[in-house]
Amino acid sequence: MIERLLVLKLDAVDCEAEAWLNGIPIARAHPGRPRVLLPVHEYTMTGDNQLALMVWPYAATMPPDKAPPQQRVTATGRSSAHLRLLLPRTGKLADEGHARTLGQIDWAPDAGQAHVAPLPLDQTLNLPINFPRWRWIDAPAIDDSPALHALVAEQTAAWARQLSEGQPEAFLAAVRLRVEEIAAAYQRDARTELDRLRSHLIELAEARRLDWLPFEPEGLVLRRVARGRLFECLRSDGTPWLQTKADADGRQLAWPLRLTAVEGRLYVLR
Repeated sequence: MIERLLVLKLDAVDCEAEAWLNGIPIARAHPGRPRVLLPVHEYTMTGDNQLALMVWPYAATMPPDKAPPQQRVTATGRSSAHLRLLLPRTGKLADEGHARTLGQIDWAPDAGQAHVAPLPLDQTLNLPINFPRWRWIDAPAIDDSPALHALVAEQTAAWARQLSEGQPEAFLAAVRLRVEEIAAAYQRDARTELDRLRSHLIELAEARRLDWLPFEPEGLVLRRVARGRLFECLRSDGTPWLQTKADADGRQLAWPLRLTAVEGRLYVLR
């Protein structure tokens, strides 16, 4: 098991902010969820990495070519956003007092200061890491098209149906590369992780927990990430495409899917 985790920490006060790493949106913070803290090994690369903070981002489902112009805004003096990439000391909490700060972006304008929204801020940093070269880095750039949209809608609906029937193998084949790379990123055994996921999915099916939200193709949004190398599958409200209805206790299950398509097959890489 890995002893030290490379952690992203995002704080937002009286605003909404989104953290990106190497072209992939990692987390959003907002008044309802003002802090996000999570490990990010699988989004890094050897050499230069781009850390980015987007203050007042557009909705995740907004196509870049349809986004309205940036708006000029006057700061209230109450809003701020802070992004950190931390390497905590062994056994310590992931905060600035017990970690090495590898990258940081801060936004805290004084009252009356003018700025635009959305406001992009970024930093290039060289990380002291030695992970494998992840497959998503070299995935071919692909364009959204009616054919791709139809393929994703059809295939994900098929995965959902098979998962509900206790037959996870097609879905596992699609996510195998992701499982293997996440295992490598956190020094786990890939076979054990795949077996654990298989067992978990079968248990969910047997417990009848996989009652999916409808898969209506017109509600599928493919968000280009990783500089066009991956598509994130979202619903029109920005939540993951592959998610269940809420159960009697209000619990929902969701599987984020960032995928690529090669020769008519879908592969979930993140």
